[in-house]
Amino acid sequence: MITTTTEKNGNPANEVVISARQLSLTFETNDGPVHALKNVDLTINRGEFVSFIGPSGCGKTTFLRVLADLEQPTGGNVMVNGMTPSKARKNRAYGYVFQAAGLYPWRTIAGNIRLPLQIMGIPKAEQADRVKKVLELVHLDGFENKYPWQLSGGMQQRASIARALSFDADILLMDEPFGALDEIVRDHLNEQLLELWAATNKTIAFVTHSIPEAVYLSTKIVIMSPRPGRVTEVINSTLPRERPLDIRESPEFLEIAHRVREGLRAGHDE
Repeated sequence: MITTTTEKNGNPANEVVISARQLSLTFETNDGPVHALKNVDLTINRGEFVSFIGPSGCGKTTFLRVLADLEQPTGGNVMVNGMTPSKARKNRAYGYVFQAAGLYPWRTIAGNIRLPLQIMGIPKAEQADRVKKVLELVHLDGFENKYPWQLSGGMQQRASIARALSFDADILLMDEPFGALDEIVRDHLNEQLLELWAATNKTIAFVTHSIPEAVYLSTKIVIMSPRPGRVTEVINSTLPRERPLDIRESPEFLEIAHRVREGLRAGHDE
């Protein structure tokens, strides 16, 4: 069953679901050590939409991969839903949406979404119910029998999001999922993502290179410095939760965007 906002109202708004303390990660390479993350301190509360923005190579994706237990930190501590990343992965505490949709071309859209449910051993009847519900959430109902190559890039990414939502994890990790899409499609998916967030109340950690996207989507914007990646500033958004696209022309939006731009510039100059 896909839970909705009203079903989760009992959760305290300030409940910490992601916590990093002095988190560092150094890759050892043939050319010497690469310091990807250094002393990252960050707290994300339940139901927040947090965007990570910074120059290429600043550790945004690496941080998400640490949360997902795909990379192992070399220093500090990180907890996901009160567990280590390894235990959170085993407990399926999060869904992960990659830069590329990563759909299997030989499986239908429903088949791709159903795959993690099959691996988990969910009964077939429940699988069908979950697939139907997440397809409706991402506005792809009616496309369940299509194959990935029959869908546009934006629709493929929506199918990838549906797959990540299918097992109803509390946390959604999204690594620049709309970066390769044109601006019109990206705007449309941004609107739909906010609708989905409002409907499910997931905690979302979202990597982007776009200042307007970060400001439009987020309750909190995390600015990261060039390598070694550090959190140089965290900006809490004052925008209302309901955000039509034209809010991007408002003085409040432009002011937050200016603060993000100045924060990026300051971090780069350090």
